[in-house]
Amino acid sequence: MDNEVEVPSYFICPISLEIMKDPVIVTTGITYDRESIEKWVFSGKNKCCPVTKQTLIQDMEMMTPNVTLRRLIQAWCTLNTSYGIERFPTPKPPARKVQILKLINEARSSPQKELKCIQSLRSIASQSETNKKCIESAGVVEFLVSIINNAKDREDVKPCEEALSLLYNLKLSENGISFLFGGHNEFVGSLISVMQRGSYESRAYAVMLLKSMFEFVDHAQMASLKIDFFFELVQILGDQISNKASKATLKLLIDVCPWGRNRNRAVEAGLVSLLIDLVLDCNISSEKRVCEMMFVLLDQLCKCAEGRAELLKHGAGLAMVSKKILRVSHIVSEMAVKILYSIATFSATKVVLQEMLNLGVVGKLCLVLQVDCGVRMKEKAREILKLHTRAWKNSPCVPIDVYP
Repeated sequence: MDNEVEVPSYFICPISLEIMKDPVIVTTGITYDRESIEKWVFSGKNKCCPVTKQTLIQDMEMMTPNVTLRRLIQAWCTLNTSYGIERFPTPKPPARKVQILKLINEARSSPQKELKCIQSLRSIASQSETNKKCIESAGVVEFLVSIINNAKDREDVKPCEEALSLLYNLKLSENGISFLFGGHNEFVGSLISVMQRGSYESRAYAVMLLKSMFEFVDHAQMASLKIDFFFELVQILGDQISNKASKATLKLLIDVCPWGRNRNRAVEAGLVSLLIDLVLDCNISSEKRVCEMMFVLLDQLCKCAEGRAELLKHGAGLAMVSKKILRVSHIVSEMAVKILYSIATFSATKVVLQEMLNLGVVGKLCLVLQVDCGVRMKEKAREILKLHTRAWKNSPCVPIDVYP
């Protein structure tokens, strides 16, 4: 905006410090731009008015459009078009529960209208955060879940795919997520079914929705997952549907694998071998965070005997872990040394120890002791070398001070 144009102070939103496009009066009497106050309330989870510090009523339908101020701002923009200022259009009014309920009731009375209803709801939700919260509070979550749960009995899967997309993009509140877990086994089973036979897009939405759900799951539900759950997650990770879906899958697996039974099932589903292959193919310059997540997960899996056995069985397992030390990030290096510590402590046969020597693993551990890479990593490396000094005593790289 041109510096010669003086903007009236009452046109400026107190939160964003920008000209308001959709001024609304909240319950404390202060005017804000609708988008800014929505972000303040929904994204920041703030309960107080930024100016008065009084408690805000969280129902966004209680906000009153400041029509007079909006018209003044639009008129001012029109008068200053010569300075490059554009007049913004009059914003659409927010959705109302009555409008949402009417759409749902029509779809329930006529299944042929389901798809059109969901598409209309998606359009409404895309307009604002207020609309998303209105849709959730109107009972749309229950409606969408019923469509997804019944998808396996229908030939037309399009309503299910659209329902998944909408359910994920609503960014449900904790109460909304809790509702999904009200029928935990049935709904998770439905999402697994989608991952088995859905399109790439619907499979991605299913796994991202599962990731959101499992942020609120209790320990009993976390530890009772079936093997199909892991087989489908491994399949999605292997298919590399999208970077976002891969990250969601890795995060979900990291969350559930601390439980021993889940680790064993993940290993049985082929996760260790897949992770090694993915790391080998990973473009580190653009996917460093993905590589870090894969190493965190490998470290978890190597805490069980089955996971360590799978890593050792893979022809490139040990070499890959050693190679990434000091080459990607501190997190990857630390996880790699922890993986080697698990191998050296619990799976160190003569053959494995000789392989570690032949592949240069011992040399890399010695290098860790010589560089500035953190106390914990050095301690783990030193412990590994001390554990097997006899087996590696002829190695010229092992420093004298590690010998007992």
